[in-house]
Amino acid sequence: MKKIGYCVAGLGVGKNHVSAAASNPNVGYLAICDIDEGRLEAVGKQYPQAVRYNTFEDMLKDPEIDIVSIALPSGIHAEYAVKALEAGKHILCEKPIDITVEKALTIEEARIRTGKKVGVIFQNRNNPVMREAKEAIESGAIGKLILGTFSVKWYRDQPYYDAGGWRGTWAMDGGGSLMNQAVHTVDLMQWLMGDVESVQGLYTIANHKIETEDLTASVIRFKNGAVATFVSTTCCNPSRGTFVQVYGSDGCIELNGDKVDAWKIRGITPEEENAVKEKYVKGSAAAVQADPTLVIGHASQVNDIIDAVIHDRDPQIGPMEAIKAVRIINAVYESSRTGKIIRFD
Repeated sequence: MKKIGYCVAGLGVGKNHVSAAASNPNVGYLAICDIDEGRLEAVGKQYPQAVRYNTFEDMLKDPEIDIVSIALPSGIHAEYAVKALEAGKHILCEKPIDITVEKALTIEEARIRTGKKVGVIFQNRNNPVMREAKEAIESGAIGKLILGTFSVKWYRDQPYYDAGGWRGTWAMDGGGSLMNQAVHTVDLMQWLMGDVESVQGLYTIANHKIETEDLTASVIRFKNGAVATFVSTTCCNPSRGTFVQVYGSDGCIELNGDKVDAWKIRGITPEEENAVKEKYVKGSAAAVQADPTLVIGHASQVNDIIDAVIHDRDPQIGPMEAIKAVRIINAVYESSRTGKIIRFD
């Protein structure tokens, strides 16, 4: 079997993609691409086997490359993903898939047109505790879904936004704390709670000099009758973390990051709840140490797109699934600007 040629375009968060691809035994050719010569040199020294490109267009001409990770600024994901697909490459796109539904749909259209594979990064779904939570909710172990409370309480200083010139801008970042930092948790919310019926939200700039926002608060209604609140901020100094809390008629699951605060599901004993808490007391890293077959983080989805190409199957998370989080986020922004409840079809 021919080994896969893998290239990572964008060497900020893309460094995680490089590490994962370099470790995958099915990758026989590695390339990296960045217009920043300093980044290209630094990552190239770490992975001397990697072929280096400083333009996306030159990289696309390389016939050895089968898959490209798109780890560029959010507002150009669709533009470059479509270029890669039309050049005959499969892609793995960083979150968010793009900053508007309309732009994201161009990736889906190109996927259909070219027949190539498209995966989108939402690696937190693969945290072992999140998979267990999803199974517990889907099995009915907490009864009828009633309420979710989700919050991302992080801190980013002003130099974070000033670096690079694209963070906190509508054109390239598509938003602030909600689109950039909290998009993972928005995805987890809709994945755990179900299809959205309506969104009512607000945003503000509380403590940074940026175009977009550094704080949002919203209420989401789901088609199954459940309701959730969602808060995002990069003004919480010091950062307090990410909280995922789901309540049903027969129990609840409360997660602090990838640790368990409460696991009260139908039929569980206090001893069994404590066992679940102990299992995740140190988060996913400890779970992986206990079970080395588990793969978490970006590596889980880099490995997934490679396997999808080899075995001609759909990747774990495709464009239409990834678009859901973008639609929710843009509904929060629209609701804040208009003062209206945004209703979904």
